[in-house]
Amino acid sequence: MATKIGVIGSGVVGKTLAAGFMKHGYDVMIGTRDDDKLADWSGKKGSFGETAAFGDVLVFAVKGTSAESALAMCGEKNVRGKTIIDATNPIADAPPQNGVLKYFTTFDESLMERLQRIFPDAHFVKAFNSVGNACMVNPDFNGETPTMFICGNDDGAKAQVREILSKFGWDTDDLGRAEAARAIEPLCMLWCISGFLKNDRTHAFKMLKK
Repeated sequence: MATKIGVIGSGVVGKTLAAGFMKHGYDVMIGTRDDDKLADWSGKKGSFGETAAFGDVLVFAVKGTSAESALAMCGEKNVRGKTIIDATNPIADAPPQNGVLKYFTTFDESLMERLQRIFPDAHFVKAFNSVGNACMVNPDFNGETPTMFICGNDDGAKAQVREILSKFGWDTDDLGRAEAARAIEPLCMLWCISGFLKNDRTHAFKMLKK
């Protein structure tokens, strides 16, 4: 099992997942471009490059519009061959329309596919992009286990992510290769509608099978 986790991004999602990994006994470093965001963080912290070099497995939790520049700051050599859990969403800098977010991608290309092309030797796995931070780590849904949809091109990387998700209290539904992120990323739109229109941010998706 990989014991060192590098979390790229110091917003609420990054800090939530970093704390979750620490809870489960991992050695965690969180990377930031703004030290003020980690003023109350007592664990390890560093630059994006330092954090990418530290982690055996990386978590990519930055704003979608800055994802490409943040990945460049990580450095190709620091991510080569590593599993990267991609929690980003391609949310545009525009207000939602009737609760529906606007994306800067199309259904012919996901943000994860763009990132995978930038560093083809890294192993991106989409996860944690379609649930709120309050329910990311061991959520309680009255005994029901929620489903996390994942995808990526490397089976070994997805196996690592599946193991992590199990510890974090999730079932995993593997939807195949990176192109499936074109469908998984818009799940964030669906999840957010209740948040905007009903002020409900404590829900998750569940895949039911006969």
